[in-house]
Amino acid sequence: MRRPTTPRLALLATLLTTAFAAHAASLQEAASKLAVDKTQGIEFAATGHWFQFGQAPNVKQPWPRFDVQKYVADIDYAKGAARVQITRQQADDPQRRRPAPTTQWLDQYVNGKQAWNLPPVSQPQTATPQPAAVEERQAEILSTPQGFIKAAQANQASSKPLKNGLELRFTVDGKYQYVGTLNAANEVEKISTWIDNPVLGDTLVETEFTKYKDFGGIRFPSEIVRLQGGHPVLALRVNEVKVNPTVDLTPPESVKNAQAPAVSVKADKLAEGVFYLTGGTHHSVAIEQNDHIVLVEAPLNEARSQALIAKVGELFPNKPIKYLVNTHVHFDHSGGLRTFVDAGATIVTHQLNAPYYQKIWANPHTLNPDALARSKKTPRFETFGDKLVLNDGSRKIEIHNIAESGHNDGFALIYLPAEKILVEADAFTPAAASAPLPASPNPYSVNLYKNIQRLKLDVDKIAALHGPRVVTINDLRAAIGLGTVASAK
Repeated sequence: MRRPTTPRLALLATLLTTAFAAHAASLQEAASKLAVDKTQGIEFAATGHWFQFGQAPNVKQPWPRFDVQKYVADIDYAKGAARVQITRQQADDPQRRRPAPTTQWLDQYVNGKQAWNLPPVSQPQTATPQPAAVEERQAEILSTPQGFIKAAQANQASSKPLKNGLELRFTVDGKYQYVGTLNAANEVEKISTWIDNPVLGDTLVETEFTKYKDFGGIRFPSEIVRLQGGHPVLALRVNEVKVNPTVDLTPPESVKNAQAPAVSVKADKLAEGVFYLTGGTHHSVAIEQNDHIVLVEAPLNEARSQALIAKVGELFPNKPIKYLVNTHVHFDHSGGLRTFVDAGATIVTHQLNAPYYQKIWANPHTLNPDALARSKKTPRFETFGDKLVLNDGSRKIEIHNIAESGHNDGFALIYLPAEKILVEADAFTPAAASAPLPASPNPYSVNLYKNIQRLKLDVDKIAALHGPRVVTINDLRAAIGLGTVASAK
């Protein structure tokens, strides 16, 4: 026999039904409030700050800040396309000597699975494909209030009531998770998603919105803050918003037809058993010892590291890479380290960096699993403070801290005393032989020379890990405004 419904139970059922209906309708109400159906595209202009992801001067500090004089984002939601223009300048840091700030202009595009950059208008307008940027730029489209609500509708978002709003959750392309919160006013307060990074793995990107107001008939936040990898990467004050702007976001033919460049490594002999490994934007140096190889630098990503391993195997058959020397923690110089952990190499790095690597390499790597994510090997480290020597009796390799550099606090130079070869990254980047000398010395290069003097290193060749060529100590002296010195030979 059916038990009669008591008035209290009936009231509770009514309240639950009403609450569920209200929450179920919140997505629709948010779409209505933000005029999502009428917004096929949006343009917003702002000023504020941009922060250089992965380039912190110390593992305990945030990404370096740039002041943004102009930020304009044009988004076509229907096509999954966007253009972002930024005018920025690095902010002064009284604690660090850096190169004099210069104004930088960025013009960045994405359309579906294609991304590209254009140079400043004063230069020839040749598009540069940016395939590695597609994931992040697509995430930025959906990390806007209108973009998030459109995606929530299209991807059957699930909802969960919160104390003062609603949580929406959905997946895009069967891979990318998005979680957003609506406040009691049905405004998008926060959007979280995850993108891949070779160093951090599945990297949380959080975008927060505050101070919504009416911009000519469209509700939009007047303040936007984005965090990536736990630190701010963007902080904007929005001053203008336009709905459905007319903007051409068609990929150039050169981008449509672009093929992903093959990862190649070119080997130039610097001395017996010492090779300069180039073939891209970042270089490495392979150094032979009795029964193993020491490799300096694993930049960029796993693909570059795999190509380096293959080239070292050609140069030195049957000799494993025992040590991988890491010059500093900046992500473009540490993105390939995990590959060498999987390959069994010991990572040689400054003592500041090892705990950081241990922590971040424990992050999930589900979006783009690499070899270490599959093998789950435990990293091995050899750390140094001021100096470390790798000496097997056949060749001595000195690793010194570059003291008091404004670039990074855990910063290594590598010196081969018998060959008088110095290896370094970012402290001195030689220009082409025909290029004029800099108008003013780069303080990083001045600091490098002071460290060479402090350590009493007798340097002949400098194998910089950026730049077009191997140079001499006189090239460094000339670049910082000093005269040449006679060779000791």
